[in-house]
Amino acid sequence: MGRPSAVRAAAGGLRRAPAGAAVTGQSPDPREASVRNLTPTSITQAFADYARNAPSERARTLLVSLAGHLHSFVRDNKVTQAEWGVAIDALTRATGFTDDKRNEYILFSDLLGVSSLVDMVNAAGNGTPSSVLGPFHIEGAPTLPNGGDLWHGQVGEPLVVSGRVLDGQGAPAKGTVLAIWQNAGNGLYAQQDAAQSPTNYHARLAVAEDGTFAFTTVRPVSYKVPDDGPAGDMLRVLGRDAWRPAHLHMIIQAPGHAPLITEFFPEDDAHLDGDAVFGVRAGLVLPFAKVTDRAALPASLAARDTLPLPVWATRLDLTLPAG
Repeated sequence: MGRPSAVRAAAGGLRRAPAGAAVTGQSPDPREASVRNLTPTSITQAFADYARNAPSERARTLLVSLAGHLHSFVRDNKVTQAEWGVAIDALTRATGFTDDKRNEYILFSDLLGVSSLVDMVNAAGNGTPSSVLGPFHIEGAPTLPNGGDLWHGQVGEPLVVSGRVLDGQGAPAKGTVLAIWQNAGNGLYAQQDAAQSPTNYHARLAVAEDGTFAFTTVRPVSYKVPDDGPAGDMLRVLGRDAWRPAHLHMIIQAPGHAPLITEFFPEDDAHLDGDAVFGVRAGLVLPFAKVTDRAALPASLAARDTLPLPVWATRLDLTLPAG
């Protein structure tokens, strides 16, 4: 979809504008003089003119475009002073809900669909689909041996995850490391729950030389994103709920490839078609099935002989984007 005409005009004027400020004694720059007679339409070009000396062309392009779209939003909707005040108040209150465990601004981005849109416009277009990162990834998570156990008999139903990672040519992606994280059986991530260890259900796993991997964990459960702050107020104004479908997060890191950030969803989750952060992709929805025969479980599983049966299982066959 094209940009509003006022935005295109501002961007075009910006590209044509000569660099350098006005010199004392010369005639006033007509662009600066026009600021004295601003109109609801001309203010967009005036903003672009003000930015003509920005040191970064990319930053100038982004900010001029952003201002132009905001100006169009105000003009098209005839936003009132009171309505704009509500928006400013929401951003101000978001500061009080932001700390090292929660970021209300990221939540706004997620709930507005912006985080998902940034992912989609930068997606590779081939291989396993990408999705949003979310706020709960931990750098430097503990190493989990291939076949290892994250469940350890905790609350919730155990889940066996197995699969294989291939490169864009269909060969095993040697040297791949999987960063894995998810919520616990009570619906909370480790960062949200003081009763859990700080890295509970967070791990890094190196796949085998043939690209295969397996581990045991808990079956993730659907949950509500935090809705007690201004982002939650926005959901209520829109008549939306805060539910996310159950999912397992993963970052696939392989030599010679850009990291693939993604997540996987059980196909029987009731919230797939109403994900509050728009993270679901058709190619990431998978069957979770009950296994009753222990011999059908991967032989490499450390907990293979002790898992209660029947046990949930799913398979992730991952393909790294070509290129």
